[in-house]
Amino acid sequence: MNNTRLKSVRFITEAAVIAAMYAALTIFLAPISSGQVQVRLAEALTILPYFTSAAIPGLFAGCLIANFFVGEGIYDILLGPLVTLLAACITAKILNKYLVPLPPVILNAVYVGILLYFTAELPIIPTTVLVAIGETIACYALGYPLLLLLEKQREKIFERK
Repeated sequence: MNNTRLKSVRFITEAAVIAAMYAALTIFLAPISSGQVQVRLAEALTILPYFTSAAIPGLFAGCLIANFFVGEGIYDILLGPLVTLLAACITAKILNKYLVPLPPVILNAVYVGILLYFTAELPIIPTTVLVAIGETIACYALGYPLLLLLEKQREKIFERK
């Protein structure tokens, strides 16, 4: 098998594994993965685009699958993965590791706040703040330590040979 083909297989495999991990974590932890007060622990994985571009489609697919089971209706199934995709694309461009968890925190807080305002008639400001707190827990309290751990193992895990 040539090198280009191996890279393609590896990319697809990485994306699929990330999608499966995101979806499984979200679905398994459904009671805390959606709503006004949520800590979607799978959001810790949103640091992965810092290491591999395969995380971008992986997070999108994982969020799409998860939102079928624990999302806030059709709008969340359709729009939630797009917000995750945008956050992943931004995250992939960030060079400062301290800022890597920030795009999903900001984008999801705003998106979910607006979504719940329109679908559940929840007040937008408190909902946005509560979602931001949950995202900060997932992305900074869990995701950032994961980033530091993976950074130490970067060559073994993510470098293409």
